[in-house]
Amino acid sequence: MNLVTIEHLTKSYTERLLFDDTSFSVNEGEKIGIIGINGTGKSTLLKIVAGIEEPDQGTVARSRNLDIRYLPQNPMFEVGDTILESIVRDNVGSPHMGFGESHEQVWDLESQAKTILTKLGIYEFDKRVDHLSGGEKKRVALTSVLLSTADLLILDEPTNHLDSEMADWLEEYLKKFRGALLMITHDRYFLDCITNRIVELDQGKLYSYQTNYSGFVQLKAERMSMAQATERKRQSILRVELEWMQRGARARSTKQKAHIQRYEELRDQKGPELDKQVELESVSSRLGRTTVEAAHLHKSYDGRMLIQDFTYIFLKNDRIGIVGPNGSGKSTLMKMIAGWVEPDGGTVEIGQTVKMGYFSQENEALDESLRVIDYIKNVAEYVQTKDGSISASMMLERFLFPGSVQYMTIDRLSGGEKRRLYLLRILMDAPNVLLLDEPTNDLDIQTLTILEDYLDSFQGIVITVSHDRYFLDRVVRRIFAFEGNGAVVQYEGGFTDYQVARQNREKTAENGALKNKVIGDESLEKKEGESRGGRQEGRCQRPVKLKFSYKEQREWETIESDIVELEHIIAGLDEQIWVTASNYDKLNKLMGEKEEQEILLEEKMERWMYLNELAEKIAEQQENT
Repeated sequence: MNLVTIEHLTKSYTERLLFDDTSFSVNEGEKIGIIGINGTGKSTLLKIVAGIEEPDQGTVARSRNLDIRYLPQNPMFEVGDTILESIVRDNVGSPHMGFGESHEQVWDLESQAKTILTKLGIYEFDKRVDHLSGGEKKRVALTSVLLSTADLLILDEPTNHLDSEMADWLEEYLKKFRGALLMITHDRYFLDCITNRIVELDQGKLYSYQTNYSGFVQLKAERMSMAQATERKRQSILRVELEWMQRGARARSTKQKAHIQRYEELRDQKGPELDKQVELESVSSRLGRTTVEAAHLHKSYDGRMLIQDFTYIFLKNDRIGIVGPNGSGKSTLMKMIAGWVEPDGGTVEIGQTVKMGYFSQENEALDESLRVIDYIKNVAEYVQTKDGSISASMMLERFLFPGSVQYMTIDRLSGGEKRRLYLLRILMDAPNVLLLDEPTNDLDIQTLTILEDYLDSFQGIVITVSHDRYFLDRVVRRIFAFEGNGAVVQYEGGFTDYQVARQNREKTAENGALKNKVIGDESLEKKEGESRGGRQEGRCQRPVKLKFSYKEQREWETIESDIVELEHIIAGLDEQIWVTASNYDKLNKLMGEKEEQEILLEEKMERWMYLNELAEKIAEQQENT
C-alpha cells in the first residue's frame, strides 16, 4: 500500500534549487534511508513528507488517516515541562490528562517512557527539559516518537548523541517496528542493518535503490558507469554528425532538415554530472620527537570520578579512538589534552613542535555573522598542499562551497554545511595533532568517506571521540574505553576488535574464570593479555606498558637489512642506467624500476623512524621502572 506519493517536486531555498521536478514515494513496510551531500535538501524532503513544509511546485498525496511522527534534528519543547510531562503531552495531548485519557493509560505510557529513557541513558524523569543538554533533548524527543503507534516514522539523524550501546538498542527496536520508516543518518552500519531501500538526493533528483547501504554502493557505481558509457556513445555519434555538418549540409530537403535537427538535439543534450566530492589534501606541520605525554591524570565532576590516574605517551602516527557511555568523561579527556580543561591532578606535556587542531562538538570558533570566505581567510589566505599553494577560495571550492555560497553569511548554511566549514577551518591551520570530538555528527557520508581517506595519509596523531562504529573501524588502531569509576581500558584494533575482546572478557567473567569485575588485579590482567596473544589490555590507572607487537618485533629485527638491500638494488640500477644510456627503451624500463625501488626505500625509512622511536620509548620506560 502506498502511504505517501510526491510528484513533480520542485523546491528552492534562497538561490539554491533543491529539487528539480522529481518524484518520491513511501510504501507500507519500507525502511528508507535518505543520503546525499549536506545542504542539498535531505531534511527539507523529510519536512515535506511530514507536512511541515510545502513544495514550490508539485503534489503531495498521503493515504487517508495516515499517522506520521517526525523527529527533527533540533527538537523544541514547552518551557517548564518535565521530561515525562513533555512525552505525555506529545502522545496524549496534555500532561494533565485531557482528551479523555484514563489514569491507567497515562501511567502505562509513563512506564513505557521510563523503560526507553533508561535505555537511552536518561534517569532523572522529573528534570525540566529546558535544563537538558542538546543531546539529552534529542533522546527525549526520540523516546516520544518511538512510543507512538505511527504508520510512518520520520527520523532526522536519530543516531546523533547515542553511544554504541544505545545505537545497538535502537537498531534492534527499529528492526522490529512494523510501520514504515524514513530517516537520514550518517551511520553506515545502521543503514546496512535496518534499511531495505536507499534514496539518494543528487543534483536535485531522487534515485531509488531497493537495497541496503552496501547494495547501494555497488548499484550506484553501476549506474554511474552506465551513464558514462551512454555519454561516450553520444559523443561518438556527435563527432560523426559534426563531420557531416562541416562538409556543408544544405537544409534544402525535409530529410536534410531532420538530420540537422537531430544533430542539434544531440548537441544540446546534457551529459551525466559526476558526483562532487570533498577533496582533502593531507596538510600538516612537522612533528618533533616529543609529542603529547599524559601522566597520572585525575578528573572529577560533582563528586563523580571520571578519570583516574590516566597515563599514556602518544606516538607519531598514533590513531586513537575513545569510546564510552555519554557523560563518562570522553570529551573531558580531549579537552585536558587540548589544554581547555585543567586536570585535578597529573600533567599533560606538549612538545614544542606540536600544533593541535581541535574539532569540537560545539563549533567553538564559528562566528555566524561572518561571510564564508572571510571565516576561512581569517585562518589563512593560502595553504601549502602537495599540489602547491592553494587559495582559501579554491579550498572552499574543493569543500563543495561554490563561489555563490562563499559570500553568504554562515547563518544561512545548513547544520551539516557549518560542520564541514568548521572542519575546513581546522585543517587550513595545518595541525599535526588532530583532536576530533564526534566528527561524524551532522557530516554527510560523502564527506566522511573523504575525511577517512585524508586521515590515511595524515602525517601526525589522530585522537577521536566517536560513537560511529564504521568510522572507528575504518580509522583507529587503538581504543581507550571508559568503563566506569574512572577506569580507562586500552584495547588494540578498531571498534569491532574492541567489542569482541570485551565480550570475550565478560563471557570469561561469567564462567568464573575472571573474578576481578573492576579489572583491578594486575596478575589476572597479565594472564588475560597472554591468553589473547599478547593483546595489550589493562587499566590506564598506571603507566601503559609500551611494547612491540609480535609483527613489529619481527619487522624491527629485519628492517635495517631490508633497507641495505634496497640501497644495493638502487645502486645496481644506477650502474645499469649509466651503461645503457644510449638504449632508450631499456633506459626507460630501468628508470621505472629505480623509481619503484626508491618508493619502497622511502616507505621502509619512514617505518624505521616509527619503530626506532617506539624502541627508544620502550627503553626509556624500562629505565624509569
